[in-house]
Amino acid sequence: MESTQNLKRRIRSVQNIGQITKAMELVAATKMRRSQELALNSRPYAYTALEILAVISRLKDSQDGIAMPPLMRERSSDENGSEKTGRTAFMIVTSDKGLAGSFNGSVFRKFEQYVRENNIDLHARTEAGREKYVFIAVGQKSKSYLEHRGFAAAQSFTRVGDFTRMEEVNPITDALIEGYLGVQAGPGREAIAPQFDEVVSFSTQFVTALNQEVFARQLLPVTFEKVRESIEQLVPASGRYSQYLATAPLADGAAANVQYLIEPSPREVLEKLSRELLKIRVYHNILEANASEHSARRVAMKNASDNASELSQDLNIVYNKSRQAAITNQIIEVTSGAQAAGVSD
Repeated sequence: MESTQNLKRRIRSVQNIGQITKAMELVAATKMRRSQELALNSRPYAYTALEILAVISRLKDSQDGIAMPPLMRERSSDENGSEKTGRTAFMIVTSDKGLAGSFNGSVFRKFEQYVRENNIDLHARTEAGREKYVFIAVGQKSKSYLEHRGFAAAQSFTRVGDFTRMEEVNPITDALIEGYLGVQAGPGREAIAPQFDEVVSFSTQFVTALNQEVFARQLLPVTFEKVRESIEQLVPASGRYSQYLATAPLADGAAANVQYLIEPSPREVLEKLSRELLKIRVYHNILEANASEHSARRVAMKNASDNASELSQDLNIVYNKSRQAAITNQIIEVTSGAQAAGVSD
């Protein structure tokens, strides 16, 4: 049987770990409540943004002389008439820290499943000899995952924040837009050609404190089919906000009954609107990921605290048995010694 000193040392270690995990559970619970409130309160705005995107994406360039912005049409060539890049950007949204249970692993598994189902060779190259797939890492764990697999992230964003503000997603949105449209030459700035033709994001959506789902969503270009798919993923089938699914413009003729009076010009408004709607969509994805992360971490730390408490109890039982056995042996030794002394007398 293990010595009592080693058992006491193990008990102290388990109790110390239990205190740490309990403190982390309380911190995660506080952040979870705040992040859940932000994510749930942002859902009506996200639903409305998706509805507007669904309506506008049904319009055609020739309809009423409206020129659709580049973000809202599938590109066959850019403004200068050059060919498509033939590249796809994958944006993987994870946390900066670990100890969040299966939160990060579920995102990576979804990404790998998407690669398998679509028969994607991540090492493939375009006809121009460039990598066919570009990676955008949001979160330190995403960056580490790509580096471990031998891929360099073209863009990486860390410390997005537990309670993300709208302006914090501007660098992410700007990177997506510049990579998709390119950058025109200007004073002190060189022109940059488009870097990819589409953007697919992998992020977690908060459902309940015990359930978070990972979805693959096409952010760019904005098409009606992909927006409809996002609406169906985002809107719950029942309960709070489920009414948005019935009012969302999903039917084929839904956009025909919608009319807009646009000033100063449709082109200027739609181009600005498309950027803002994309920002809202990215912002909401980050909020959902934050809520899912803190929920997963709170559950993981609670399980760790419960396991530490249970292990401490088991070790205490073993320690008491070992201590009782040692006392019994000492009593037997004293009794045997006394009996031997009596016999010799």
